[in-house]
Amino acid sequence: MSRRPWARSLRTRLLVLVTVTLVGVCAALALTTVLAQRAYLMATLDDRVNAAAERSVDGAALHPELPAGLAFLREGGHTEGLLAARPDAAGHLVSAAVVTRDAAPRTLTPAQRAALSGIRADGSVHTRTVPGLGTYRVTTLDASGIRVLTGLPMDDVRATLGRLVEIEAIVGAAGLALAGGVCAAVIRRQLRPLDRVAATAVEVSRVTLGHGHVTALPRVPERDTDPASEAGQVGAALNRMIDHVEGSLAERRRGEERMRRFVSDAGHELRTPLTSIAGYAELMNRVAPDLAWRRVLAESARMTDLVENLLLLARLDEGRPLQSAEVDLAAVVAEAVWDARAAGADHIWRLELRPDTPAPVTGDAARLQQAVAHLLANARTHTPPGTTVTAAVEATAGRHRIRVRDDGPGIPPDLLPTVFERFTRADTSRSRAPGSQGGSGLGLAIAAGITAAHGGGISVTSAPGRTEFTVDLPAAARPLRREPLTPRRAP
Repeated sequence: MSRRPWARSLRTRLLVLVTVTLVGVCAALALTTVLAQRAYLMATLDDRVNAAAERSVDGAALHPELPAGLAFLREGGHTEGLLAARPDAAGHLVSAAVVTRDAAPRTLTPAQRAALSGIRADGSVHTRTVPGLGTYRVTTLDASGIRVLTGLPMDDVRATLGRLVEIEAIVGAAGLALAGGVCAAVIRRQLRPLDRVAATAVEVSRVTLGHGHVTALPRVPERDTDPASEAGQVGAALNRMIDHVEGSLAERRRGEERMRRFVSDAGHELRTPLTSIAGYAELMNRVAPDLAWRRVLAESARMTDLVENLLLLARLDEGRPLQSAEVDLAAVVAEAVWDARAAGADHIWRLELRPDTPAPVTGDAARLQQAVAHLLANARTHTPPGTTVTAAVEATAGRHRIRVRDDGPGIPPDLLPTVFERFTRADTSRSRAPGSQGGSGLGLAIAAGITAAHGGGISVTSAPGRTEFTVDLPAAARPLRREPLTPRRAP
């Protein structure tokens, strides 16, 4: 797609505008000079023509008996190229001749005389082109019946004007080239502050403000914030805007830190009474077991699990380091599937592994197993009995993947963008087993947080009949020797 002329850079537009202006000014000056010089030269030539005509009339008056005589041309002192003629009363030339160098005057041909016919004897000067001689300025004078036509060539005037145009063209081109170079250098120098302001704006636009901690944004240099110049005003305004952005980011960070601190403190404060409640409920259930105490015990366990999940998310948000060791993903996934089979006997569980291809990663085995367990629990909770859930491990050169898929009803499309956010629930959208209770909406968020803490990523694709979660993790630096997996018997 071609660029529009007005979409070019400011530097280019200024240079083009200045160049066009200079060209216009130089052309106007050259034209004025040529016209003024031509007027001056023509006036001088006309004076010479009139003087020559008066001299010719005086020479012809010496021989009034010869109405066609041109004897005055044979007198010395005439300019080369001077032509003279004797017209009759009707303006037709009776005789005509032209002065030549070192020779007698040459009589004009009929065609040449015809080009000079019809000029009135009123003293005005005319321009005529004479075949074979060129362009002449001619006039006719009448002194007591003695009429003489006199003319001088315009060759000198035209040659002078031609040389003047050539000189002006050469000087003008050189001047324009010099002026263009100077203007380009000046424009480039004057626009450097604006270039630095634009570079700062581009650098700020490349900073990811929505994720991570932004320590300090770049600023426009102080020398480019002078309010006396337009570029300085733009630079100062950009710096003020960056200050506002940094202030907003800092306030947001403080708010997030306060929220994480609140969740962490609340979790720690709730953990102790919940432990006491669970202990007393267990004691009362042993002494006098009934439905009420069993419900108290179940709800206290549910509350404890929620608090533990909140505490884990708070630790992940704070960036606390996890344990680091070499972990075999195949063993982690196998353990999680065996636990899921024990908890959800009404589902069909499948495990797909390649014993000849190890999948080692560096990380926290317990947290990785917890992430896989949440994915399996999500599939168990939100699909009907009889659903097939498959966990697979894929190993490549630099990345290892865990895939958990089911053939359940799928996730609603409007829920997919927020499925990994905290407290996201799909209780009304996906079927669940009879008698099962809804989760807290933190399982997938915990799985995403654990994956991110290990330098990986998690994604989901869903359609009716197929929902698949994919956990992508970087491979360990050195290969891991696979130990044979010993299947556990589900309790």
